[in-house]
Amino acid sequence: MKRSLIPAALMVAIGSMGLAACDSPAQKQADEQADAVRDAADATADSIDATADAMTGAAEDAMENKADAVRASGEAKADAIESNAAKM
Repeated sequence: MKRSLIPAALMVAIGSMGLAACDSPAQKQADEQADAVRDAADATADSIDATADAMTGAAEDAMENKADAVRASGEAKADAIESNAAKM
């Protein structure tokens, strides 16, 4: 059964490389910018989570919710950047 999965995985990888080769320089730059936005949001959220770990109760919950909101906001911004780049 594993044998049949290997060719499928290989085809997906090859197809992905083909799609990546079609990106324009502007689209590649936008993808890099989107990745940077995601990374920054994740780093900020991780810091907020670390602060939340030192808290208890409602304060901890509030900080964890704030971290979740930061991650979601970063993801939405990154998605918007990629969406706009795809329209190019």
